[in-house]
Amino acid sequence: MVQAFRSVVSLGIFLLIALVGSNASAQDRRQNAPGEFDFYVLSLSWSPSFCEAAQERGNSGRNQQMQCGGRPYAFVVHGLWPQYDRGFPNYCERPAPRLPRNIMTSMLDLMPAPGLIFNEWDKHGTCSGLGPRAYFETTRKARAGVKIPDEFIDLQQAKTIAPEAVEEAFIKVNPGLSHSAIAITCERNRLQEVRICMSKDLQFRACEETDRRACRRDKVVMPPVRGG
Repeated sequence: MVQAFRSVVSLGIFLLIALVGSNASAQDRRQNAPGEFDFYVLSLSWSPSFCEAAQERGNSGRNQQMQCGGRPYAFVVHGLWPQYDRGFPNYCERPAPRLPRNIMTSMLDLMPAPGLIFNEWDKHGTCSGLGPRAYFETTRKARAGVKIPDEFIDLQQAKTIAPEAVEEAFIKVNPGLSHSAIAITCERNRLQEVRICMSKDLQFRACEETDRRACRRDKVVMPPVRGG
């Protein structure tokens, strides 16, 4: 009887390993292959939260100074990320093709830190299957396709708000956007990012896995818009 039990356990373990291996290989066939992905996530970072967190950690490098020490930013583009329905690629070309400096500087109005732009190209842009100029043109086009709710453009006082209310505000002003295509992330008690899922032709689309990584707090704080 003991031997029979051991045989059943061994068979179960074998089947589990085979299933896991099968799932892994299904993704591995295109893992980190440039241009091979299912959709994009446009990630919009609430800059005042980033700046408060950077200040708390004592980060005062050039990138932090550019984003947090001058012009007051509200939502800025963190990146446009190629995604799989399960998981995501990154660093698809090593070394990454060089990002020309003039393309970097052309994006500073949306992504106000050179280090961020270079990193986004290396980590995510190389997975898009596009060249540097086309990738950042696509990023700009994706950002242009999303309207920021008026109440978040020039927030003068700290705002405590439910993540669902942030979603509702974006859905209200962006026809075609639904709860299944947007997720809010938080860091500690602060709103961190709004992540919007888009097809390769930049139409809003559902993304279950992105939603599963969303903030689960009842309320989050949006620090006010200011230079730092």
